[in-house]
Amino acid sequence: MAPKQNYAAVVHGPNDLRLEERPIPEPAFNEVVLEIDCCGICGTDIHFLKEGGFGTQMLVKPIVLGHESSGIVRKVGSSVTHLKVGDRVAIEPAAGCRTCDLCKVGKYNVCLDGRHCTTQKTDGNCSNYFAQYADCCYKLPDHMTMEEGALLEPLAVAVYATRRADIRLGSRVIIFGAGPIGIMCLIAAKAMGATRTVILDLDRVKHRLDLAKKLGVTGAIAIKKDETEDDLIRKIDEVLGGPADRVLECTGSQPGIRTAIKATRNAGRICLVGLGNDDVQLPMVDAISREIEITTAMRFNHDFPAALEIVASGYVDVKPLVSHHFDLKHVKEAFRVASQGEGNKVLIHLVPRDTNNKKKFVN
Repeated sequence: MAPKQNYAAVVHGPNDLRLEERPIPEPAFNEVVLEIDCCGICGTDIHFLKEGGFGTQMLVKPIVLGHESSGIVRKVGSSVTHLKVGDRVAIEPAAGCRTCDLCKVGKYNVCLDGRHCTTQKTDGNCSNYFAQYADCCYKLPDHMTMEEGALLEPLAVAVYATRRADIRLGSRVIIFGAGPIGIMCLIAAKAMGATRTVILDLDRVKHRLDLAKKLGVTGAIAIKKDETEDDLIRKIDEVLGGPADRVLECTGSQPGIRTAIKATRNAGRICLVGLGNDDVQLPMVDAISREIEITTAMRFNHDFPAALEIVASGYVDVKPLVSHHFDLKHVKEAFRVASQGEGNKVLIHLVPRDTNNKKKFVN
């Protein structure tokens, strides 16, 4: 039975997370109201909780966290025809205003007036109920789990990043950072045709590198405190057989971006994916003289269909990414585990796992 209350994980300021009751929404003509099943914790959620935001996205009011979710349709707006009550869906949490010049050329992911959750003015969906545009909800096939549905959001981020990086069949790829997005980028890069891959992360998070090994990375490098850029470049070359064609930088750190530039072949391409340091010093003369392309990726851009297809088809298995499960009442502990990097992907279950037999999985 669906809950009669709508509890939400609300951040009020740095390290101030509260479980609060909110009104149950009603759908607009083009929306559906969803009962959220589960919600993953993302790095941007942690930035909001630990630092009050990131970049220009600083808290201006209390907001609901969470944007990696799946749910069940409970109410349908008057103009919605492709969904019905009871449908299980993955939720794309970013939509443009649909009228500005960015939206008209297909760049809704960076629309200035869009409904992107979680951002400083738009609530996320770590709540029992959430209203979303119906065209941003993707029906899950019967054989897919609700957890897999929630994992489509970070996978869509990775699919977009690999497209921006122009990864092709036979590409040699470096991935900096073996957190959830880095691991998803590994999955997406291999799906795009990368044949040699190397992933790097700090020595203290070897459990993440171990997961990358299980997922078929060619080489996993644990970075030690005293290692130099030259040390890392030498190790990368040994794994890849030379400089990388493409790089996915998922840490946002100055050392990561610097090493990425130096480890990339002439005329190679780097995609900056991670949100880390606000300001960095980079070897730009080296990058320019070797014509290295540096691009960025924000959210996703019509990448949910591809993410859904590669999971639904069985081409990739995203389930091993989930390391921890928590009920909503333990949301503070869930964020503690996620923020300290104790596992990989942390899922919050708004529908208790032991009472829902609709396609749950157990690690």
